[in-house]
Amino acid sequence: MKTILYMVRHAESPFEFGKERSRGLSAEGMAEARRVTEVFTGIDIQYMASSPYTRAKQTIQYIAEQKGLTITEYEALRERSMEGPDDKTGWDQLYEAIRKSFDDKDFALEGGESARSVQQRALPVIQSLLDEQRGSTIVIGTHGNIMTIIMNYYDDRYGFEFWDKTTKPDIYKLTFDWNHLEQVERIWK
Repeated sequence: MKTILYMVRHAESPFEFGKERSRGLSAEGMAEARRVTEVFTGIDIQYMASSPYTRAKQTIQYIAEQKGLTITEYEALRERSMEGPDDKTGWDQLYEAIRKSFDDKDFALEGGESARSVQQRALPVIQSLLDEQRGSTIVIGTHGNIMTIIMNYYDDRYGFEFWDKTTKPDIYKLTFDWNHLEQVERIWK
């Protein structure tokens, strides 16, 4: 029995240090969220899930309104923490840390999460959705790093190079036969 997961990476959101959870979409990001909704106009969606972060929820909110569905938030689907709360590591260092973390799943910057620890918290939610919503079409509001880490669990071709080419927003259709990932198709951009 096929289950479809649409992983919707959030639209553009201006970075604000210390506001990972609450920062929303930019005006451009809100316009992109409306365009994302158009992609789903003819698709029958049965369930919607999201990271609890505002930008992920806002990106799929118009879909929920269009379909008359509620969005269930899962704390375990939050974006990966790359560093401790007081650290202000530069982008170049974070970029290299992300690269290294796909080669060594136990690597993490001090105070941050390894790819393996992210898989350990997020995959039970994905497995539960695949079991409880079997045969359904599900939309998940997500983030680039955790989306790639989840996909990497099912197919190691989805690693750093894949992550590095994703856009904001981005949509991937994952087709599962029971709990086996059969196909991945990029829907957006």
